[in-house]
Amino acid sequence: MEFKIKTGDLAKQKTPCLVLGVFEKHRLGAPAEAVDKACDGQLTALLKKGDMSGENGRTLLLYGLPGVAAERVLLVGCGKRKEFDRAAQRKAVTAAVNALAQLNAGEALCTLAEPLPREADRYLALRDIVVAAAARDYRYSRTKDTDKLPKVTLKRLALWVEKKAQQAEAEQAIAHGRAIGDGVALARELGNLPGNICTPSYLAEQAETLAADHPKLTTEILDEAAMAELGMGALLSVSRGSRQPAKLIVMHYRGGAEDAKPVVLVGKGLTFDAGGISLKPAAQMDEMKYDMCGGASVFGALQAACALGLPINLIGVVPASENLPDGAANKPGDIVTSMSGQTIEILNTDAEGRLILCDALTYSKRFDPELVIDLATLTGACVIALGAHASGLFTADDALAEEILGAGDRAGDRAWRMPLWDDYQPQLDSNFADMANVGGREGGAITAACFLSRFTKDYRWAHIDIAGTAWLGGKEKGGTGRPVALLTELLLTRAGVAPKAG
Repeated sequence: MEFKIKTGDLAKQKTPCLVLGVFEKHRLGAPAEAVDKACDGQLTALLKKGDMSGENGRTLLLYGLPGVAAERVLLVGCGKRKEFDRAAQRKAVTAAVNALAQLNAGEALCTLAEPLPREADRYLALRDIVVAAAARDYRYSRTKDTDKLPKVTLKRLALWVEKKAQQAEAEQAIAHGRAIGDGVALARELGNLPGNICTPSYLAEQAETLAADHPKLTTEILDEAAMAELGMGALLSVSRGSRQPAKLIVMHYRGGAEDAKPVVLVGKGLTFDAGGISLKPAAQMDEMKYDMCGGASVFGALQAACALGLPINLIGVVPASENLPDGAANKPGDIVTSMSGQTIEILNTDAEGRLILCDALTYSKRFDPELVIDLATLTGACVIALGAHASGLFTADDALAEEILGAGDRAGDRAWRMPLWDDYQPQLDSNFADMANVGGREGGAITAACFLSRFTKDYRWAHIDIAGTAWLGGKEKGGTGRPVALLTELLLTRAGVAPKAG
């Protein structure tokens, strides 16, 4: 979908469809009021007939309004005026894009950034429209008959701003929103691919393709022999049960000063997780193709950074493997030696994500990073704690926690800070190794983070558990692309590119 900016008198705008917001109790937004005045109050008269309540997500399509140049006018309910916040705006935009997709319009002019939602400036309001529209425009088609898929009929969406002086800000919002939207789409696509296509080798190929498309990005792929030479016994123990060889994917984006320390993103890339010998139940096991969504989010964030040419140095590290049962697979009670030299007793082979992550986190030390953030669909315990609404954030660094939480709030991709106290560390004690890979049922998401913390003593670090937010089940099954928006917002802010909140 293409995006552009338009200004000027709305009633005179020639467009196949003009999108206007309507609030409950027949209250018109300012753009709708201007159009209502141009058509001698016809919008008000129609609303009084009760066909449009203003309930958020409801739409009404009108044709042939006198005094209005648009071929069609789409009224979109925005809910109660006092409750119109960014979430309500995104819901309204999604409803509008759904309705526009049913038309043969091809293009529309959207005014849903006016009035501004609560706690949003114009930049954010416009950017949210782009991100929401792009998210609704995404369709998975790789393994489906495209002739049977709904046709994409909305190809261009123009965003209206009242004054030409606002155009530069609006253009920036579109550029940033498009980069976030494309990064989210990439992460969703990688997550949605089946495990027999999206293997560790496939992810490595995608990293090389991404580097070929962007001059500032280079990719290094470490095979199992190279990882063995580095002593990555924890990571390699997971891949032993699979016929697919593990890969350590390292992507370097060099947009900042040569001596500037990089931000390192480490993403769990378990392309399929059957649990190993500790086999998972059959129900919903197909969704374990999403166990690589942490890695997919690293791809998405790197693509966004490349698209925007951010003046920072960024490294993405994706340990990629499968976790399957086999005669060579890890067994409960096995002890492996990590790259750090610490030994790990494997009490549950289904707690494999932390095994591939711990070696990747040790490897990341060589980059002398400014900070390291790992992203992983790590624990069902985090899903129980936070559901599908917020990702779990774990860090002992208060300033870093505030920075990440702020980025999540600003991006509409929220996280919630969980404890990472030393009180939980004894749950990982082992009689036979330096630590166990699980700490029992109590506080499972916390003890998983405690495990990872033992490999991150040499740099600033945060862990984001996205097990509840990376994909949806049920009828809406599919990858969400979270937390690409949070990560991109964090990078924009660190690069000094995003406008200050206001």
